[in-house]
Amino acid sequence: MRTGPHEFLAAAAARVGAAPAGTPRRPRVGVDLGTASCVLVVLDDDEPVWVESAGSGALHDGVVVDFAKAVATVRALRDSAQDALGLELASAATAYPPCIPVADARACTYVCETAGFERVELVDEVSAAQRTLEVADGVVVDVGGGSTGVGVFRGGELVRLDDRPGGGHHLDLVLAGALDVDLAEAERFKRERPADALPIVTPNLHRIGESIRSMTRGVDADLPLYLAGGALMIPRAGDVLARYLHRTVITHPHALLITPLGIARSCPEGATP
Repeated sequence: MRTGPHEFLAAAAARVGAAPAGTPRRPRVGVDLGTASCVLVVLDDDEPVWVESAGSGALHDGVVVDFAKAVATVRALRDSAQDALGLELASAATAYPPCIPVADARACTYVCETAGFERVELVDEVSAAQRTLEVADGVVVDVGGGSTGVGVFRGGELVRLDDRPGGGHHLDLVLAGALDVDLAEAERFKRERPADALPIVTPNLHRIGESIRSMTRGVDADLPLYLAGGALMIPRAGDVLARYLHRTVITHPHALLITPLGIARSCPEGATP
């Protein structure tokens, strides 16, 4: 029996690229429509049984810019999960960055519906991350590909929510320019040589930190920051932000899975096969 988010994330990470952990009796599906990739998670009640991702590029700063491509990506991930699990996945949850226009948030729902899901729950990305991290009192910071979302939680309740441009894509742009390579090579460099990448992207980490400072103005300085999202999966990036903001910053392994898992936890139970 898991006791916290670390074990939950470890269980999900073990499913990446692996065969499904049985056929779920109470499937709950999360679809994370990211800027760089789309992640589909299937839980059996609260146990990860399937995790798969695919490159997308159909979104920009959380807004669907290529509807057909987004639908095709989600449909392919849904078909793959259904084939592996041996059941139809009728319900799903998906998420949107905080503070985008309502029409853009609904577009995320329409993508999933067009891809074959009959019922789609919609949640903001920061609240989804909190459902994985189970933060009672603290600041959840979800650094995505195109933007950084911040939610302040008190007693487990969301009391402030904001979002600003700037995320992993901007770190890749800085690396690409500094190394004179394309974005794909910059992303590989960031993941394969993080110690060399960190000094190059530190000024941009400070810019993200300044956005966080602006979005948390007036919030008690003793509230810790909890980092989510794959954009800052660079060793010691949390330390850079902690020094810059003079706050406690808590990081987690497998941070890329925090939001997708929380999205799946937002999904109503699917039909029993």
